[in-house]
Amino acid sequence: MKSIPPLFVNLLLIIYLVCSLPVQAGDSPTLSGQWKGPLKVPGGTLDLIITLVPLSNGTYYAALDVPQQRISRMPVEAETKGDEITLKIEQAGSSFAGKISDGGARFTGTWKQPGLTAPLVMQRATSSAATASKIRLTPPYREEDVSFTNAKNKFRLGGTLTVPAGPGPFPAVVLVSDTGPQDRDVTVQEYRMFGILADYLTRRGIAVLRFDDRGVGKSAGNYPSATTADLMTDAQAGLAFLRSRPLIDPQHIGYIGHGEGANVALLAAAQAQAPAFVVTLAGYGLPGREVLLRQQGEIMRLIGADAAQVKAALALNEHMVDIIRQTPNDAQARGKVAAFIRQNNSNIDPTMARARAAHLTSPWSRYYLDFDPKRKLPDVKCPVLALNGTDDLQVAASTNLGILQKGLKGNRDVTVQKLSGVNHLFQPEEQDWPLVNGQQQPNFSPKALENIREWIVKRTGQPTPVPVTVKRAAPAKPTAKKPTRTAFQKTASK
Repeated sequence: MKSIPPLFVNLLLIIYLVCSLPVQAGDSPTLSGQWKGPLKVPGGTLDLIITLVPLSNGTYYAALDVPQQRISRMPVEAETKGDEITLKIEQAGSSFAGKISDGGARFTGTWKQPGLTAPLVMQRATSSAATASKIRLTPPYREEDVSFTNAKNKFRLGGTLTVPAGPGPFPAVVLVSDTGPQDRDVTVQEYRMFGILADYLTRRGIAVLRFDDRGVGKSAGNYPSATTADLMTDAQAGLAFLRSRPLIDPQHIGYIGHGEGANVALLAAAQAQAPAFVVTLAGYGLPGREVLLRQQGEIMRLIGADAAQVKAALALNEHMVDIIRQTPNDAQARGKVAAFIRQNNSNIDPTMARARAAHLTSPWSRYYLDFDPKRKLPDVKCPVLALNGTDDLQVAASTNLGILQKGLKGNRDVTVQKLSGVNHLFQPEEQDWPLVNGQQQPNFSPKALENIREWIVKRTGQPTPVPVTVKRAAPAKPTAKKPTRTAFQKTASK
């Protein structure tokens, strides 16, 4: 693949918040799914993927993925009015303005960023020919659509439960997703992170519950108003549901959480009715507000800002965070933040400034700015496996793993691993992706999958397959040519 100019890569790395902003929906057709388009840049082409998920409050969740640059779920500010759509990444100085056509199947417009203005056509993404033509075979395990109730918030969540073949009872896990409303498979184009993880573990003796986030798919609830603590109650509801299932071993049920979901899992493990174990994938160790400031500083250094510019920008952001934290009244905070944003960015549209201010003062953002994962870590007594990838552009492995390990030092069973070449979505380097009908397809890191399975098995045990003795008819008189054979046992393959 041709090299991509560093400037464009750096601009795409800009992540101001770890959560995507809602699209303001006008009288446009309902949009749901992913749109993909090739952006021509000097030296090559990048595939941009925009995800839009309709939420229960009438808005959308919006995010940008750039698989070639291993970037996922970058926050997008977006607005639809009639047949027009606008997407903006303010900190990158990048935007897309275009028309919605063919009933929402196509976005046609112009992408702008410093030094580049280019046409861009984005088509509603569909499965590749290789995937679409593949017949899904019945898996060698039980698979069931299920629903369960979040008793605290009084709504139901829909998901999929996969249980190994055999009599059980089996150890089990609840999968907890990263920031932003995700479907049960955590689908990004051809890659289904949780779908792959669930299939791998269930084939190897571990039952798995994965579910649509609140407000997505078959789950009720309102995602935009949910804090990290609220999402913890969804995970707890999943754990309680598994404890009620007859084929599940209630003593060996744990969480596997990704990104913010890792912190949700650790938070739940510090409460009553704790899980038997926790596996964190790309978990944060830093407080939320510090994560934002570190990201902003790194962004500025990447685009060539000098030390004085970085210091000035961080001071502005710290001041904005202080405004939010010191102004408990949401209406007042929104007004102050919107005015502050416009004062320091004269080019921003007033509507966008208000939308940003509304998001920054939302329940999720307020909780995140004050959330410090370290506070509850001493209360986590169950075994913990913490995995982070060295190629993760959103959660620095060295910094965050060290903090998590230090915070869990009172726990007797903590395993911390850095996985070389693994990104935030736990994909290996692209050259290690498998070929399907001549096309490389993204996959979950095989090393990560096996590390997770092996660690869980050592701490929970698995049902030992019952040996089957094959009875044979009494042999004829043995001869030199036909020695007597003994009975043998059939063992289950791993």
